[in-house]
Amino acid sequence: MNIRNVMLSTDQHCVSMRTDCGLLAIYGVKENILRCVYTKKDAISPESPIGIHPEYSAHLTLAEMESGWSIESSCLSLQVNRKSGRFTWVSKQKNTLLLSEGDKELTEAVLEEWNTGGEPPVYRRVRTVDGDRNFVENLRPQIVGTAYRAKLHFAWQEGEQIHGLGQGEEGIYNYRGKTQYLYQHNMRIPMPVLMSDRGYAILADCGSLMTFNDDARGSYLFLETVDQLDYYLIAGTHAQELVQGIRMLTGKAALLPKWAFGYIQSKERYDSQQELVDVAREYRRREVGLDCVVQDWKTWVGDHWGEKHPDPERFPDLKVMREELHGMNVHSMVSVWPNMNYNTSDCAQMQEAGLLLHDLATYDAFDPKARALYWKQAEEGLYHEGFDSWWCDSTEPFPGPDWGGETIREPWERYMLVGGEHKKYLGAKRANLFAVAHAKGIFENQRAADPEHRVFNLTRSGYAGIGQYGAALWSGDTAASWKTLRTQLTESLNMAISGVSWWTLDIGGFFVVKENWQARGCGCNTDPTPKWFWHGDFENGLKDPGYQELYVRWLQMGAFLPLFRSHGTDVPREIWQFGEKGEPVYDAIAATIDLRYRLMPYIYSVAGSVWLDDAVMQRPLFFDFPEDPKAASSDAAYLFGPSLLVCPVTEPMYYLPGGEPAAAGKESAAHYTCYLPAGEKWYDFFTGACYEGGQDLCIPAPLSHSPLFVRAGSIVPMEEKLTYACENVQTPLEIRIYPGKDASFRYYEDAGDGYGYEKGQYNRILMDWDDRQHTLHIGSSAQHFPGGLTGRTILVRCTDQAKSITYRGEEIVISL
Repeated sequence: MNIRNVMLSTDQHCVSMRTDCGLLAIYGVKENILRCVYTKKDAISPESPIGIHPEYSAHLTLAEMESGWSIESSCLSLQVNRKSGRFTWVSKQKNTLLLSEGDKELTEAVLEEWNTGGEPPVYRRVRTVDGDRNFVENLRPQIVGTAYRAKLHFAWQEGEQIHGLGQGEEGIYNYRGKTQYLYQHNMRIPMPVLMSDRGYAILADCGSLMTFNDDARGSYLFLETVDQLDYYLIAGTHAQELVQGIRMLTGKAALLPKWAFGYIQSKERYDSQQELVDVAREYRRREVGLDCVVQDWKTWVGDHWGEKHPDPERFPDLKVMREELHGMNVHSMVSVWPNMNYNTSDCAQMQEAGLLLHDLATYDAFDPKARALYWKQAEEGLYHEGFDSWWCDSTEPFPGPDWGGETIREPWERYMLVGGEHKKYLGAKRANLFAVAHAKGIFENQRAADPEHRVFNLTRSGYAGIGQYGAALWSGDTAASWKTLRTQLTESLNMAISGVSWWTLDIGGFFVVKENWQARGCGCNTDPTPKWFWHGDFENGLKDPGYQELYVRWLQMGAFLPLFRSHGTDVPREIWQFGEKGEPVYDAIAATIDLRYRLMPYIYSVAGSVWLDDAVMQRPLFFDFPEDPKAASSDAAYLFGPSLLVCPVTEPMYYLPGGEPAAAGKESAAHYTCYLPAGEKWYDFFTGACYEGGQDLCIPAPLSHSPLFVRAGSIVPMEEKLTYACENVQTPLEIRIYPGKDASFRYYEDAGDGYGYEKGQYNRILMDWDDRQHTLHIGSSAQHFPGGLTGRTILVRCTDQAKSITYRGEEIVISL
């Protein structure tokens, strides 16, 4: 790629380069973010597959060197080789090498569209474990144009770690030496983001299937179908700055309603509105915290799969259901699907309007008219006087041919099979984009219809930018095993690294047993053979003490994720299914839910910073401890917010599957080894004991709790006796000070719902701890909210000292 002509634009925001292979362009988005485009066409396309439309504010300078050219902003230096066109990126802030790129490749390929060629569609309807599906058998490809297959090659530094790429199934934390296929599937949520521990991230503006490869064949990112190679390099002095750059490009995360951060009870599935109400009532009777109950699939009549009108026999009056639930301060969520059976009125409306995809069952979420009609159906059938939030299931939205069989297929084979279905129905250039378009329709239409209530959409698939639409992601239909729990821990960190704000999982694993799914009564009547994904380790379900232990540990990790939700099939998940008060498992579950609510002021404050500061609620350790090699490479623990070090227990201590005693055996022998990052002191949250960082600590981990530490120099606000997130209690707000360093915390509060926060209708009350003076300064608050801090009694506690004051909304200094 010999470069012939180089030109800096008059506004100094763009450098364009004519080469013997095409056009290269570098744009200054911000001082630490540059956009790079390579095309073989005569001009750069303004289109963005993932909806990035940046303003260019960074002024670039251009200087010619012997080897080529240097393009610089105040933060970055990009050196372009004259003969090869290869890029070398240098951080001017750190004066260090960031990345050496290899070649950029564009290979022309035909662009196909699948249709029946005017023939009547021949389709078969199949009942699968993942829902009823239509398959059109006489679709065939038609050439409609050309596009490119693109490769961006890398030359990594020695010891460099590469993270991100969204959520997979394998639990890969560092992708060096690995291959990863990026396609949408149950348990797979790709993100076009990779992040290096050397201080940069790359965001690819691509909606097609992709592959990350790092082996003897080369190190590269392969983009299957694009109009141009288009990507952003984001540099930063810390990893948080990289996430801020990702969110600046793809959209800020909309704040969820406060109740969404409480405990969400779900299972596959409740059968009626009365059952939902009864579950909520039982939680209230037991005084165990609860904010939401979830109605999974089959709200519809009979086999009307995907119909958004409930069965009048089982759901006779949604208004009454909502009134009963809201009377207990409980919200509701309902499962909706993008595909609808041919015999439903919803499907008929879509088909008559020409708004279905080629499977004649899934609505075309890329069409605004289809999104509006889908919302109209959902609003009339489920939202108006009914459910409060959405569970947009199966938003891939096409099941792969690999979703069956006793053994899992090879990774490359699954990629080809499943990706092929998405290309067939969605088009190759947008094979990864359906879920975002679907979420956009729910968000924009609900907000227009009901601006007083924030959108909360739990969805199974997603892509870059989905957080701006009030969407949270979950990891799909996992199987209950200790191995899966450990894998889920890693994947949760990958999602945080990829810029995803709100993420959760099925606490306890979706599939608990290893069994024939037809025999489980899911309503399917085809292929009775076992399935590779229905592969839980606990044939006796709740009767297995090994499963009860796994469930408790999964719940304890789930309590320190952005969202806290129990769900699954095979066994019910309500607390009383695990025993009664006074019994170890029940008490451990109750204590974990209670701890989530005790930390609600801290959690909601961190959630506020996600919106205001593009913060990361769940923080991999290399975000805060890049200079500690052991912490920086670890995926066994993480920070929850700025202060809490979470060390999930991911191996059995009491029982193996089947009830056989584990090695730890007795309660007194239940210890777990945690690494405490260097450079800090750490307090045991439960005992108050203080430990030096930089060491492995073998600590008691009884069933009642997993290890949890607080960083010295922290302020942690806590409540008592909450049973729902927005409850106004008479107990004091406790502010815990963990001394050893100065500390600062921004306490966030707002109305808890609605979009006033976008207009500045919130308080961020600054709390500063002076460790030498032993004083806490609490700043003023400008606005008053029901249940807010103003007028409340505050109990400030630091080790063995405590003082109680009443906060009047004015600045105050408390000496301890």
